[in-house]
Amino acid sequence: MSNFSFTGINLAISTPFNDDGKVDYARLEKLIERYLAAGVRGFVLSSGTGMHVYLSQEESKELVAFGAKVINGRANIIAQTSALLVEDVVERTRHAADCGAGAVMVLPPFFEGPADDDGVFEFYASVARAGLPIIGYNVPQAVGVEITPSLLRRLCEIPEFLAVKDSSGDLSKQAALVRTGLPVMNGADPLVPYAMYAGVSGLIWGGANFAPKTCVELVAAAQERRWDDAREIWRVLEPAMSLIWQGDYVQSVYAASAMTGYGAGNPRRPLSRLSAAKSDVLRSAIGELVERERLAH
Repeated sequence: MSNFSFTGINLAISTPFNDDGKVDYARLEKLIERYLAAGVRGFVLSSGTGMHVYLSQEESKELVAFGAKVINGRANIIAQTSALLVEDVVERTRHAADCGAGAVMVLPPFFEGPADDDGVFEFYASVARAGLPIIGYNVPQAVGVEITPSLLRRLCEIPEFLAVKDSSGDLSKQAALVRTGLPVMNGADPLVPYAMYAGVSGLIWGGANFAPKTCVELVAAAQERRWDDAREIWRVLEPAMSLIWQGDYVQSVYAASAMTGYGAGNPRRPLSRLSAAKSDVLRSAIGELVERERLAH
């Protein structure tokens, strides 16, 4: 849509941790500056890739406040405010608004929550009380709730409901969401160029943490309909983007980012570092990205 504010890459930025497992704010500031220099113009703070589920509510709120202060209007900000209790989602969303976020990303009810369309609609209608634009999160393989085209149409009747991020990984289902004519954001790394060709409104991209310059180049080529150029750039990105989607996603993004020079430390427990064997496979998949990204420094 022409008035959609979150086109292009919205980086689901990894949360840096120090050796004690605490959020490393000094490193976060440096990473944000480097991603801005690489051309990233949208950030998702406290994202899934940023280990939202393993941050306390206060840590998540502090992370959003700090990140927004560093970004300081130089890029769009989406904050994930997902929680089990609606009241907590509303509180987190109001805090994100106070920090200057332009939208929030919110999972539908999960962990034995309502799974029917009426329950999902009522949940998002309640979150809308906080007043910020809402990006719904379609990841049925993780939460057991699917946002279908018919449900998306209904959700977009809520004035604050802006779009859905589709991380199902199913291109045919994502294309069906796109055909509604409503804003859809791709959240599946291996689908990026295909999703852009299908007409998604924007991207929320975790894998861009380890290859921001190359990802920005790919998106620019696709937006300008230089599909031959996009396919050539995707040739470099595809092996790693496909591999991280096959399992150990967060650990793989942290490991790959360290390999390409955008390290955020280790993921927080209970997640562990990627095993040596898997790291070797990942390093091979990254290939020439290390050199491409080095030239961006």
